[in-house]
Amino acid sequence: MAPATIDALVTGGTGFVGANVARELLRDGATVRVLARPGGDRRAIEGLKVDVYEGDLTDAASVRRAVQGVGTVFHVAADYRLWARHPEEIYRANVEGTRAVLQAAADSGVRRVVHTSSVGALGIPKDGTPGTETTPVTLADMVGAYKASKFLAEQVALGFALKGLPVVIVNPSTPVGPWDVKPTPTGQMVVDFLRGKMFATLDTGLNLVHVRDVARGHVLAAERGRVGEKYILGNANLTLDAIGGLLAEIAGCRAPRARIPYAVAWMAAGCMEVAARVTGSPPRASLTAVRMAKKRMFFSSAKAVRELGLPQTDVRVALSEATDWFVEHGYATRARKTA
Repeated sequence: MAPATIDALVTGGTGFVGANVARELLRDGATVRVLARPGGDRRAIEGLKVDVYEGDLTDAASVRRAVQGVGTVFHVAADYRLWARHPEEIYRANVEGTRAVLQAAADSGVRRVVHTSSVGALGIPKDGTPGTETTPVTLADMVGAYKASKFLAEQVALGFALKGLPVVIVNPSTPVGPWDVKPTPTGQMVVDFLRGKMFATLDTGLNLVHVRDVARGHVLAAERGRVGEKYILGNANLTLDAIGGLLAEIAGCRAPRARIPYAVAWMAAGCMEVAARVTGSPPRASLTAVRMAKKRMFFSSAKAVRELGLPQTDVRVALSEATDWFVEHGYATRARKTA
């Protein structure tokens, strides 16, 4: 008798987005398998009824074992570092790891693959309008190893789609919300704000989206997405000043009033990177992060809303739930309300 088919595999299921994807699938009654690195941090999936397979994107044999017998693959895992002493590690995980997952999916005959890319792999119009899935972009436009690796991984996914693999690509913007265990750079910004360490902002902007909407967008992409198509999973375009203002309203404290000049941020990040190469510890701010901040990462999720039915939860709710989660889990305490 053949073994029962597992509804879904989530690579990167112990990460911020992946753990939320697993939760959405479980809410729908799916059986879920998670690919997790041996010894990795699994707090984000504590208590979840998932089947954990140990493995690594750079270990093709472990990837094949995890994919075997699965109906849908959600390839969420990625090496998300804006600085690395050895950038080739990022390419190996994000590009060759994607190739390994999609090849295993093709060999196993899965019904659908959802590949998690990033808006970082998309183009940004020079006229200041929001980017879309079809905004022109090249590898030369990518800032840093992470973005370049996600761009190349997306090309790998598109290549598999052309060969007949039923793969849909989703491009999350900047998710925020619960279960940001590590936390992500955006989550750390919320934590820093709650700790009173966010004194100033850069002149930049992000597209914020509730992580639960991103997770639901993955599920909807598997159900309704067109093979070979890309879908931006985002919501509201906000400047960093506006995000600080919303956090101030939520936490009941003062928003940052100072603005850090780009040149100062550049010099500070450069010094931090020099120190990082000596100590081996990641810099608090990298040159790549500062270079990325020079452009406002504004995007339109209209296609995903129209074709997938992507939810658009108010970003105030996302920031509020993120704040509550960080406080409840001991990352910070609520700031004292100001008069």
